[in-house]
Amino acid sequence: ITFILLVVFFGLMTGVHAEEKLTANQIVAACDKVRNPEKPFSFVEDLVVYKSNKPIKKMRLVVYAKEDEDSGQFRSLIRFLAPPRDKNKIMMKNGNVLWFHDPSTKASVRISPKQRLLGQASNGDIMSVNLAKDYEAEIGGQETIKDTKRKNRDCYKIDLSAINNSVTYDKIEFWIEKKTFIPIKGKFYSESGRLLKTAYYRNMKYHLGRKRPSETIIIDGLDRKQITKITHKNYQFQTIPDSWFQKEYLPRFKGLN
Repeated sequence: ITFILLVVFFGLMTGVHAEEKLTANQIVAACDKVRNPEKPFSFVEDLVVYKSNKPIKKMRLVVYAKEDEDSGQFRSLIRFLAPPRDKNKIMMKNGNVLWFHDPSTKASVRISPKQRLLGQASNGDIMSVNLAKDYEAEIGGQETIKDTKRKNRDCYKIDLSAINNSVTYDKIEFWIEKKTFIPIKGKFYSESGRLLKTAYYRNMKYHLGRKRPSETIIIDGLDRKQITKITHKNYQFQTIPDSWFQKEYLPRFKGLN
């Protein structure tokens, strides 16, 4: 009888662990919810480029983002606030299509998410995206890594492969903290496998109901002295009309901030 009870006990325990086991896609989707609030929102991004620890370029943007009900992917509108020469320029992402509008020329042109915006930050880096929608995910293991404060973080290592060629990166290695699903580190690769950049996510703060990274540090894949810091702040829930996400609307877009 004791033997039978033990078999039943361990069978039940095995079932519990099986139910608790998450797929790679579930882990990435949970991380997406940390990175992006579930309701339409806006926030301000400050980008600073450093060379040998000295700031050499700066940019400020306001980002408006709204999840598309059909695709589950975010649509984004970005208005440039600074420097003065870029003020009121606009970028829009609808699906995986990006448009850039310059009010000085009144022209709207299609652009690539892979093009650099400032330093090591590409156009796609400043957009709100759901990685689970654009990448095929596999669990590469579980690792304990150190964050930027040298604190140990128990993470899932997730290998991401692009499912279409219109995304910013072809391959990504992503370290996601097991308990919180907060992104800790990412390594971004070209189609040929060349390391383009390494990103560290840090300075966790409560924004719109949960703790999220408020800074991203991007290190150049070839020159570690070239660093780009992206700071996220002033998160707000917003009412964002669908009409904003049309190429024809860009010349009239003024935003809310």
